[in-house]
Amino acid sequence: MTVIGTRVDETGTLIRDGGAFFLRRDAGGRYQLELQRTPVDLVEKRVRLIGVLVAPDLVSADGVAAA
Repeated sequence: MTVIGTRVDETGTLIRDGGAFFLRRDAGGRYQLELQRTPVDLVEKRVRLIGVLVAPDLVSADGVAAA
């Protein structure tokens, strides 16, 4: 289990479900994302996520970029 406050640097597929964004992790599972900007051009594409785990399965993203 990952500890709250842990830095996250992972790759996966950015998905959108309603008004929320998620990273479908290459390692399995998914994270819901808190984003400063809406990366609609990256939806359904492989991305790299950098951020901090703020709750179980919730990451405050510093950045999402094409991988």
